[in-house]
Amino acid sequence: MKKKHLWIIGILTIIAFISIPTLHILKTKWKEKGIDIEIPKGYTNDASKLNLTKIDTAIEVPNNKIEIEIQLRNVLKYAKENNLKISIAGAKHSMGGHTIYPHGIVLNMLPYNQMKLDTINNILTIGSGALWEDALKYLDKYGKSIAVMQAFSSFSIGGSISVNGHGWQKDLPPISSSVISFTLMKENGEIINCSRRENQELFKLVLGGYGLFGVVLDIKLKVVENEALQFKYIRLSPVNYISYYKKYISENPNVNLVFGRLRISNKYFLEEATLNFFEKVDATIPTLQNEKSTEAQRLVFRGSVNSEYGKRLRWDLETGMNKVSKNEIYSRNELLNDHVSLIENKDTSSTDLLQEYFIPERNFNQFISDMKPILKNSKIDLLNITIRGVHQDNDSHLNYARENVFGFVLLFNQKKTDKQETEMKKLTNQLVDVALKNEGTFYLPYRLHIEKDKMRKSYPNAESFFQLKLKYDPTELFNNKFYEHYK
Repeated sequence: MKKKHLWIIGILTIIAFISIPTLHILKTKWKEKGIDIEIPKGYTNDASKLNLTKIDTAIEVPNNKIEIEIQLRNVLKYAKENNLKISIAGAKHSMGGHTIYPHGIVLNMLPYNQMKLDTINNILTIGSGALWEDALKYLDKYGKSIAVMQAFSSFSIGGSISVNGHGWQKDLPPISSSVISFTLMKENGEIINCSRRENQELFKLVLGGYGLFGVVLDIKLKVVENEALQFKYIRLSPVNYISYYKKYISENPNVNLVFGRLRISNKYFLEEATLNFFEKVDATIPTLQNEKSTEAQRLVFRGSVNSEYGKRLRWDLETGMNKVSKNEIYSRNELLNDHVSLIENKDTSSTDLLQEYFIPERNFNQFISDMKPILKNSKIDLLNITIRGVHQDNDSHLNYARENVFGFVLLFNQKKTDKQETEMKKLTNQLVDVALKNEGTFYLPYRLHIEKDKMRKSYPNAESFFQLKLKYDPTELFNNKFYEHYK
């Protein structure tokens, strides 16, 4: 009888182990309303879903080079005659009104997405409205890949350049380092070429310039080889992250892509980490697939919202999957071609908001220690912390990586209430203070909760940036909420 009881208990334990996570994921799915809130006619918004703004008009640009030049010059003329401002939008993933000006004109650049590859010099010429996923699919046919890009491929190239995004490519500077040149339509309708040798000042200003100096049209980007990469990971204590990073990443010439992650469940909060990396191997390069099934992965992620069980489950599943998929072979393009739908929030009562802090290596552990009690005591739900190494940026004027740094990417879920907005502002300022204390900077594409004095402490070049804005655009024709907040 005892053996029989033990057998029954064992079976029940297995059933419970399987069924509880399944029920949690199903419950997450059931709770989702899945109803998109339509933006009213005459309004625009961005990825934050907190910037619904009345505008004069939204203009979709053509994909033809001659047509877009004619159209844009007409738009500039119309805006000046009617005393309207122009903001520039792509996929609208900046979250502070960077693509919006009240009662202004919004240029939708997404249709301008043509591309051409110079296979001899490995240079991709691409329209600023193209998405990174389009570029990856195009380059895959030639065995090439993007040199530097963000973690998700659903952003526009022009948008990524305007925020000077960074990627998870090993020990590289931001995207600005991969830009060879671009054409820019200025406020007077003139089109000029900007590079490190031609119109150098504008080149530096536009990279990370948030669309304030003109309309970027065609961009020349460096491309690299698409390669077969093998997945590796290490589970470690955050206090050892730097030493492990140097040993397994910086000193390993085969590593191509890398990111870290901190545990964010209440149990072992910020006390565990994973270092995830991909090494070059001599193997057949897998073909880039058009579609990926992401719903299960998305639901596991969404199940962590406001749920300690969900956060622990996600950590256990992800670290468990790391063991299963260790040594698996991927193509570089396949890894880069992740869509933001992997973490899509379908709860219309809340929104997901990003923040990022760039911290020098010497203060890495102190920053984690300093932000730990702030995050623990906050009423805003923390969903994720990813770590990426970013090397010094020598190309952009408003640069956040003035030395080699580690970027801490924090994702929060915020309810769309005044109370939560106030809490988020409080939390953001506390984290910015901690970043400044640790000789770091904060990233500018997100919510405008930081005052001008802290922004200028973080960005000593801000004053000259805004002065040069008036030099190149004296009537402030190109404008947005970011500029109005910080100028």
